[in-house]
Amino acid sequence: MKKITSVLVSAMLFALPATPAFAQMNEDTVKQKAQALASEIVSNYDVSGLQYAIMDHGSIVLSDSAGVYDKATKKPVTKDTMFGIGSVSKMHVTAATMMLADSNKIDIDIPLNTYIKDFKMADERYKEITPRMLMNHSSGLYGSHYGNSMFFDDNDTKNHDELLVKLQSEVLKSDPGEYSVYCNDGFQLLELLVERVSGLSYTDFIERYIGTPLNLDSTKTPLDSFDRERLAKTYFPGIDQALPVENANVLGTGGIYSTAEEVSKFAEVLIGNRTDILSEKSAKAMQNHEYRNGIWVSEETNTVNYGLGWDAVRLAPFSDYGITALSKGGDTVMYHAALTALPEHDISMAVLSSGGSSVFNSAFASNVLLEYLKDKGIIQDILPDKTFDPSIKVDMPSEYLSYSGLYGSVDRTINLEVKNGEIDLPALQGGEIPSQTYVYTGNGQFKNKEGNVAISFDLQKNGKTYLKVNAYTNLPGLGQTVTVMYEYQKLDPNPLNDTTKKVWEHRNGKSYYALDEKITSGFYLASQVLNKKISVDVEHGYANATKIVDENQAVNAVEIPIMYGRDAFDLKFYTLNRTEYVMVNSQSYISEDAIQPIYAGNSSISSIPFNGQAVWYKIDEKSANRAMTVEAPSSGGFAVYDGKGNVVNFSKASNNHSVVLPENGMIVFGGKAGDVFQINLKAK
Repeated sequence: MKKITSVLVSAMLFALPATPAFAQMNEDTVKQKAQALASEIVSNYDVSGLQYAIMDHGSIVLSDSAGVYDKATKKPVTKDTMFGIGSVSKMHVTAATMMLADSNKIDIDIPLNTYIKDFKMADERYKEITPRMLMNHSSGLYGSHYGNSMFFDDNDTKNHDELLVKLQSEVLKSDPGEYSVYCNDGFQLLELLVERVSGLSYTDFIERYIGTPLNLDSTKTPLDSFDRERLAKTYFPGIDQALPVENANVLGTGGIYSTAEEVSKFAEVLIGNRTDILSEKSAKAMQNHEYRNGIWVSEETNTVNYGLGWDAVRLAPFSDYGITALSKGGDTVMYHAALTALPEHDISMAVLSSGGSSVFNSAFASNVLLEYLKDKGIIQDILPDKTFDPSIKVDMPSEYLSYSGLYGSVDRTINLEVKNGEIDLPALQGGEIPSQTYVYTGNGQFKNKEGNVAISFDLQKNGKTYLKVNAYTNLPGLGQTVTVMYEYQKLDPNPLNDTTKKVWEHRNGKSYYALDEKITSGFYLASQVLNKKISVDVEHGYANATKIVDENQAVNAVEIPIMYGRDAFDLKFYTLNRTEYVMVNSQSYISEDAIQPIYAGNSSISSIPFNGQAVWYKIDEKSANRAMTVEAPSSGGFAVYDGKGNVVNFSKASNNHSVVLPENGMIVFGGKAGDVFQINLKAK
């Protein structure tokens, strides 16, 4: 698969006059452009099926698809195929919240606990959190409680039901309203707000006040009854057949299914054209430049600048041409979506896919919209991608030497050294910008050799220094991306006493494995979610970028980095029956030291304990390369991983109960308390 950078993609447009849909355009040109780009995505970006639609002045003017609904039958995607839309669902709960404001049932600037009485936290500042702060990501909440949220063939509401209880023991990472950092939990709280104030389940509210008025027959939640065969099949490397139906049981955050046409139709509400559902005033309020209210990167060309619900209300580079462009992307484990809207011109486009990324979908939308506008005569030419001159090193002022030191982003720290006008940095933006050297080029910037990535330092009004990254990168065949973000925060040294140092040194490099995730969870396909590897810098006093407080606790120290590592956490270690565990975001993980090898005899059993927690085993030399067959109850399942953490088999996804055990791998069994698994190993 081609390397990408996970930022939204946009295209350069000129201002649009209000003209009827397709009034002056060559429909075939736009359709051909869309088909070519769709073929590119399906061929080169791990997408099995893609669906897209453009709405212009209330009419669907383009609706098409690419790839297959099902690889086995090669049945094509149609306009009626449904997909999960991930975080594009946040626009539904934001609209629902603003609808309650329209009816004077809530005030979005009054504290949330006015409406959710049992919302409490172990931090008195929680009383200052308002619905507005949830919608613009500035609540100060740590980020996301992902546990037990993404299930296969399981619509358990555990995550929804337990969120308020989990928050009661947690703190904030900042003052409410201080700055905006993407926060899934905020939209889960909005879901609860809608339920408490309306007296309806969230699913019923969406159906009654959005689905029915708009005649949305394909917009559903996992709690709705509908034909699941309409959902596009999903796939995962290493598993031959299609996966079971994925339920994102965090409805306000990312749980809605829909079609591209219906997402585009819903966009009419968001841009103010359906005042019978949402007032024009509220639609405009959702487009406010909320990100300007707190600490933020400077207003350069960018793809993240929050409104209410929207990821971007000043989407680059539309803003360069006086166009208001709105953007929202969404990803579950398996589904991906993007919505782009030009509210001043009544145009929106939705792109949904099985596989890939919302990044690709956004790039696709930008390119097709650009062609659409050109063919209508609204823009004269499609501008080329920005080019860069190779960087030329100049003399660096000596004061920049002071920026050397320890920096952290969520879950990682680096020792940054400014030396001879150069900075060596590891990979940035989730690994999509490779590790390389940056040289000082003047104007406070250090650039890479090609000149497309610039690094600078911001001392913000909260007294903290941030490493800012301004990067242009290319998606081959899809266009150029640009993003400006804070990637690292400078950290103060945190000296430890010898006793505390010794305890944390013993944990350095060890892995701890998740115990509380239901075996139906899609996260068993991604072992990194289930494995917390501890990385300790005892000299500076940090572990996984959390600040070590004592022998068993470390608290979040990083605040603003906005995209990669946005979800903060604390580490709380505890011991039961001489076994060490760590609590992370209300989920328990067991130390690798306590995990025993799977029994190497021909036959054995494993049972789920009374607390319902998962049971892990190591694969040692006695069991490696032997075929294991498991007889499991219907409520139970297991997963096997190789030495690199890649899934070899996950029975709830593959329905396969036999697997050859890889060397140095791991096995996990999960199910209901008391479930018993019969394990058989073939002799070598």
